[in-house]
Amino acid sequence: MLALHGTGVSDGVAIGKAFVLQHELPEIPEYVIPREYLEEEVARFQRAVAASRRQLITIREHIPANAPPEATSFLDAHLLMLDDKMISMAPADMIRQKQCNAEWALKTQSEILSAIFEQMDDHYLRNKKTDVNQVVNRIQRNLLQQNYDEHEKMAEGEIIIADDLTPADTVMLKHNRVRAFVTSLGGPISHTAILARSLGIPAIVAAHSATRYVSPGELVIVDGKRGMLIIAPDRSIVDEYRRRQKDITRKKRELNRLKTSRAITHDRRRISLLANIELPADVRAAAQAGADGIGLYRTEFLFMNRPAPPDEEEQFRSYMKVIKSLPGKPVTIRTLDLGADKQVDGGRAGATITVNPALGLRAVRLCLHDTSLFRPQLRAILRASAFGKVRMMIPMLSGQEELFQVLDLIKETKSDLKRERIKYNARIPVGGMIEVPAAAISADLFAPHLDFFSIGTNDLIQYTLAIDRVDDAVNYLYDPLHPSILRLISITIQAGKNARIPVAMCGEMAGDPRYTRLLLGLGLTEFSMHPATMLEIKKIVRGANVGQLTRFAKELLKVRDTREIHARVEKQSRH
Repeated sequence: MLALHGTGVSDGVAIGKAFVLQHELPEIPEYVIPREYLEEEVARFQRAVAASRRQLITIREHIPANAPPEATSFLDAHLLMLDDKMISMAPADMIRQKQCNAEWALKTQSEILSAIFEQMDDHYLRNKKTDVNQVVNRIQRNLLQQNYDEHEKMAEGEIIIADDLTPADTVMLKHNRVRAFVTSLGGPISHTAILARSLGIPAIVAAHSATRYVSPGELVIVDGKRGMLIIAPDRSIVDEYRRRQKDITRKKRELNRLKTSRAITHDRRRISLLANIELPADVRAAAQAGADGIGLYRTEFLFMNRPAPPDEEEQFRSYMKVIKSLPGKPVTIRTLDLGADKQVDGGRAGATITVNPALGLRAVRLCLHDTSLFRPQLRAILRASAFGKVRMMIPMLSGQEELFQVLDLIKETKSDLKRERIKYNARIPVGGMIEVPAAAISADLFAPHLDFFSIGTNDLIQYTLAIDRVDDAVNYLYDPLHPSILRLISITIQAGKNARIPVAMCGEMAGDPRYTRLLLGLGLTEFSMHPATMLEIKKIVRGANVGQLTRFAKELLKVRDTREIHARVEKQSRH
């Protein structure tokens, strides 16, 4: 028996036989092409690119109806890469200049591109190297005339073990009823991780060298919550995990009974449970979980994997899909949060990547820097506000001047729409995300000018503790229970209460059952989270007594030892 650890990106337990998916290429040959045959070699390369394009289009046309909508986006991204001159033209030039064969030219160009990506500090962009490699491998296989039919490679019910999965692989997971997957590469924001969460199957990424240790057909266990792959488990371990599977199934059945129940605490406090979504299609999961509305609609995915940003009309249509899907319920649309781990061509064409993008020109700073990017979104949100309970939320506010600039732009946009006789809600609530320590400390200064707060704990923790949350080397420092974090959350909630504006939380902390009672005790009344965790949070809320928890939270804020805070919260979470 052997256990490998990686990053769990989708909860759950799966037990089954391993299907080891190999995408390895054979050794690439290098040989000289006589001058008179150079154009013929270039044509062979171009035919391989064209064949790759046809394959991806075919897969795209046959995406199963139950595949997640992100699958189409990822395939479109690979098709776009095929059109990029760095992949489609540079190797052809190299063939002519160096008189080398097409496979070698493509390999050389791939290494050049990999070196460029490796030098990037931004984690999201480094992840894109994997996509480029996958596209290059597809072309290489066509040059080498190797069969590349992913559809037939996955047997039904298997647990997939791979170095990485292409978008084409992952769209077939649901179709083939795969139980789980484990990859050697990838991170929490890679396309494989995003798709796993959408599919709702256990998944682990970054389980280094997993394909080396697992034999085809070998029995394995995937523990998505702990990020653990167990190879050739003992009978006792299998029995233990089968019991755990039954517990998970039973727990899900019990939680499903709460779908139509209201989130009211034992002492009759009404709590709003809202959903975080990234795409209009995610609304379905939110509705199925019984969400009271959308607490965070991330709009940057509209801008990703495309060469130019969406225009006002496209944004408006996207927002309308969400609003129409949840009639009468609040929809909180966050304005662009591009930058840092969400660099996209569509948002900043031609922009250079800074050394520390998390602290650079991102979110509201970018929007105010380039209002040609911001104004169409403001118009689209305001237009959509005429058709439902739309709230607008501004990310990464750090100073009042930024807020005043945004409010001025909103005011100007409203005037433009009024002059053009276009409908909008003149009283649309405008809120701010509290995710920078400066904003939390001075929340009382922001409160008079905003209609609501939403605490973005992911960034608030990152900035307060000075750690890059996507850097494996310092992830261990990421601590939602750090005394400074608890104090900033408390300050923000109290500022909201004093100004009589609602305070929500839309970071990962809001959807973590370990912290629900503590947050209730701190006075939080709106929780926004991934729909998958909503019913579990609702169950805790319904059994909670806010009066008692308030006393608990007050006592906890006085504790200075972080270990003691953890111990007390853990003890409280077991009640």
